[in-house]
Amino acid sequence: MLFDTVILSGTVVTENEVYEADLGIKDGKVVTISEPGTLQSGKAKVIDAKGLHIFPGLIDVHVHFNEPGRDQWEGLETGSKSLAAGGVTTFFDMPLNSNPPTTTKERFEEKRQLADEKSVVDYRLWGGLVPNNLEHLADLHEEGAIGFKAFMSECGTDDFQHADNGTLLKGMEKIAELNSILALHAESNEMINYLTDKAKKEHRLSIRDYCNSRPVLSELEAVERVLSYAELTGCKLHIVHVSSKRVIDRITEAKQQGIDVTAETCPHYLALSIADFEEIGATAKCAPPLRDQEEVEQLWDSLKNGDIDIISSDHSPSPPELKEQGESIFDVWGGIAGCQNTLHVLLTEGYHKRGVPLSKIAEVTALQPAKRFGLNPTKGSIRIGSDADITLVNLNEEFVLKKEDLKYRHKISPYVGKTFIGKTKYTFSKGKCVFEDVPNKASV
Repeated sequence: MLFDTVILSGTVVTENEVYEADLGIKDGKVVTISEPGTLQSGKAKVIDAKGLHIFPGLIDVHVHFNEPGRDQWEGLETGSKSLAAGGVTTFFDMPLNSNPPTTTKERFEEKRQLADEKSVVDYRLWGGLVPNNLEHLADLHEEGAIGFKAFMSECGTDDFQHADNGTLLKGMEKIAELNSILALHAESNEMINYLTDKAKKEHRLSIRDYCNSRPVLSELEAVERVLSYAELTGCKLHIVHVSSKRVIDRITEAKQQGIDVTAETCPHYLALSIADFEEIGATAKCAPPLRDQEEVEQLWDSLKNGDIDIISSDHSPSPPELKEQGESIFDVWGGIAGCQNTLHVLLTEGYHKRGVPLSKIAEVTALQPAKRFGLNPTKGSIRIGSDADITLVNLNEEFVLKKEDLKYRHKISPYVGKTFIGKTKYTFSKGKCVFEDVPNKASV
């Protein structure tokens, strides 16, 4: 067989095992997996993967690339290049922060055209659920929306309104009819507004005061409410960016009760605490906020126990001026730019420091996202016939993240200056090499 690319003598990581093999790639697919050292390369591009681990390409189901309309914040080209540098081969772009947001068929088509033109990796697009767009859900689904996103609290921009209880119930009923899925930012708007107003009136304006204004109880209240809606409507749910084991435990209990729900957390909740937030400053502000170190460790326990389904970045960048602290941290844009370093965080903090198996990392970053959103077996695992979405990593190579390493439009990240163990060397999306890091050469 003639191949386009062969990857020789690498260590393949799947959700079930780790083994050495040669891979043959043809027309964007994995067509051969053979014993190491047995594959004939012919005229194919050859990657010597001896000493490297071969992961299935990460699927980041939660990014905000903000195009069209706010591409001065981030864009599909710079965002997708950042993903490629971090080993991500497929992303799902969220409907908000685009201006106008992706809440109609026309807006979906416009974003899809831009993604086709600019993205260096594969992609899918979320549709939005907001008040007064229920009649557009079927069209968005027909156009190929991977699912729908709603906020139970205000999202920070005026053009994507949070969903009140009536919108959620009616929307979930419709989404269930479409056999689609609803992703939810689950924080109690009423609780947050009450605590925020109280803190400001009492001039409690520190980073810790901000975190206390969005407590874990706020997540728990919102999740409890929407789980009851899911039980009523039969709508599939995906709870995004969970920051606490207590919330994960409630979702796990709901699964056992027969509710079709999955839980996502993010690298920053696994790597950073409130103490880090206080040290780093506004760059580390997000919502829900970072939690105490005890919560961080408990999330790692949840991951090891198999209670966390998916890890995604929630890459939510902004221009530098929106991260400049004015009167207080409450006034700063709440979003972390981190999609380039998801795998690096998991390898460093998970595999090297806490003994999380490589197969577990592959499971929550590739297989489970692919299964949950209907992309498996084409994506999510390395197997014959699957898309050649592949990431090659030197597990033991240390590097300090520098601003100039970031592919983002703005070189802002709470991870700058941190030492990571495990470096992306090559990324292939549907068989095309979209990132390569070799001596004296780093390109996308």
